[in-house]
Amino acid sequence: MSGLKLFSTKGGVAEVAPRLAEAEAGVQALVESAMEAMLGVKFLATEYSTGPVHGGRIDSLGLDENGAPVIIEYKRATDPGVLSRGLFYMAWLMDHRTEFQALVRERLGATAASQVLWSAPRLICVAGDFTRYDLHAVREHRRSIDLVRYRLYGDHHIALETVASVAGQAKVTPRPRRSRARALPAQRASAAMAELAAAVDEVLLGLGEDVSKVERKQYDAYQRLRNFACVTGRQDKFLVYLKAAPAAVDLVPGFTRDVTGLGHHGTGDLEVQVRSERDVERAIELFRLSYAVA
Repeated sequence: MSGLKLFSTKGGVAEVAPRLAEAEAGVQALVESAMEAMLGVKFLATEYSTGPVHGGRIDSLGLDENGAPVIIEYKRATDPGVLSRGLFYMAWLMDHRTEFQALVRERLGATAASQVLWSAPRLICVAGDFTRYDLHAVREHRRSIDLVRYRLYGDHHIALETVASVAGQAKVTPRPRRSRARALPAQRASAAMAELAAAVDEVLLGLGEDVSKVERKQYDAYQRLRNFACVTGRQDKFLVYLKAAPAAVDLVPGFTRDVTGLGHHGTGDLEVQVRSERDVERAIELFRLSYAVA
């Protein structure tokens, strides 16, 4: 973000200088007011007390697009304690699952509370900047952590940049070896779908080191700070839902479809139908487009 320059073209051209918030509470209030749009996280609570024994307050609690619990900690500028503080609260959260689920039930309903994804809790730290020690520590930790740097521009603009992201549950699915043995038609179909699934997985995970995969019962989500692709299987194809705007691409019948407002598993308004590895190759640019906007 240090190399980014923003200019106003109203009444001439003038550079809009980046700045930090006057107080940490200002950053927190701004993000909490539009948390779902900025981070892909549903807001649950602010300044959540961890009780008299633990003696702390979690800046923000939320639930991400895949139902994973999220702790968000803020710092106005650079603070070497933001990461350790967040991990301290993460340990508390994992020991108080019932309490968190009660909060989700109260705010989002019983269905959301019953589907909390405890296998992939997340910590998001939003700060003016981070130390090199923070960047190193994130990569050594087993939790899903995102370090997000912010800058304010003028009175109405905020920029967020993910400077480090580690997926605690990320794993690359190896592509199955092609068998030379003769198989029955049903077995051949199953093997072909397995290879196709591996090809989609390989491409999506290969888009960047910051990509993590979250496995849910109905779909697999691929995310950076937010989901950029959700994959669900059918008998003869895979449906990939992308964050790319349908209006920004040329829709091809039988391959891509605008599903804005239509119910489906996962997130995303652009549906891509993948029936073969050739379709995977055709979809790569769409995958990259969705990755870029996440």
